Amino acid sequence: MENKKSTEAKGDTIMKKEEFAALWKSIRLKVTDTYDVPPEILWVNGSTIGTLGNFSASTGKAKSKKTFNISAIVAAALTNDEVLHYSACLPPDKRKILYVDTEQSRYHCHKVMERILRLAGLPTDQDRDNFVFIVLREQTPDMRKRIIEYMLENMPEVGLLIIDGIRDLMYDINSPSESTDLINLLMRWSSGYNLHIHTVLHLNKGDDNTRGHIGTELNNKAETVLQITKSTQDGNISEVKAMHIRDRDFEPFAFRINDSALPEVVDGYVFQQPKQEKSFPLTELTEQQHRTALENGFGKRTVQGYSNVIQALKQGYASIGYERGRNVLVALNTFLVNKRMIVKEGKGYRYNPDFHY
Repeated sequence: MENKKSTEAKGDTIMKKEEFAALWKSIRLKVTDTYDVPPEILWVNGSTIGTLGNFSASTGKAKSKKTFNISAIVAAALTNDEVLHYSACLPPDKRKILYVDTEQSRYHCHKVMERILRLAGLPTDQDRDNFVFIVLREQTPDMRKRIIEYMLENMPEVGLLIIDGIRDLMYDINSPSESTDLINLLMRWSSGYNLHIHTVLHLNKGDDNTRGHIGTELNNKAETVLQITKSTQDGNISEVKAMHIRDRDFEPFAFRINDSALPEVVDGYVFQQPKQEKSFPLTELTEQQHRTALENGFGKRTVQGYSNVIQALKQGYASIGYERGRNVLVALNTFLVNKRMIVKEGKGYRYNPDFHY
């Protein structure tokens, strides 16, 4: 039976000559080809964070005001103007914005929609043809993707797609295959429909890593990943910085919610310098040092049992001259799991050579 399944699977992957011939022109790159620079449509203080044909993301922990930040981006795009340090310029034939919310009720989504219009200085008592807001909270992940695909297919003038809750387009946030498929779908949508996609994903509660395997894939493939963090100095203030950006980095900025329930820039805000972790100076370890330590500690085997995992870390990191006690190794294990440098396999853990540091 197993051999039969293997033979059938192999048969499914063999491409026919006619199929490949049709595909060849779209995948081959020639040095004599010429391409236009992807149109830039979103900036922060002059740094490009969004172009047509690409996707970006905002991430942050619960209550960090991620949706308020997204509201400013959309408001800038609605008017091709500047809002909260975000500037936008959508081409004339790509002025429509599609906002997809997968988490909130219709009541709360309506509040977000009104907030965006008020930020843009537009009336809230009439609908706009270039701003379409859909609520997919009650739908399944598969149905959500089908609805979005259908709308993009029939709305060629969409230049900006907001997906507030990318996690809700998948069933298992830690599934490598499902994560890869979803990121490939975002790349296909953004390129095939010539638009920019900006999506939202939560950070882990215990650290500043994006959630699940989908978070790792986002960090690897997104044009820009913005991080929104609640200020440790003032709980009413949120900080915005670039976690990853292909263009030059921008100066982080902070905003608060004013008496009109709208986000506004906090002028003169001073960012605190991050404290160095004394017991575990990760910044002193390079990517290659981590790889060497994990290869020496785990090799290609799956290590069963928590105590054996800690022992493997102890041996591996000792091999690069980083000998530490159990408490530090426990913290190291948490860091490595969150970064997906080691991944769960069955009842054990193995080294993941494809991690992104």
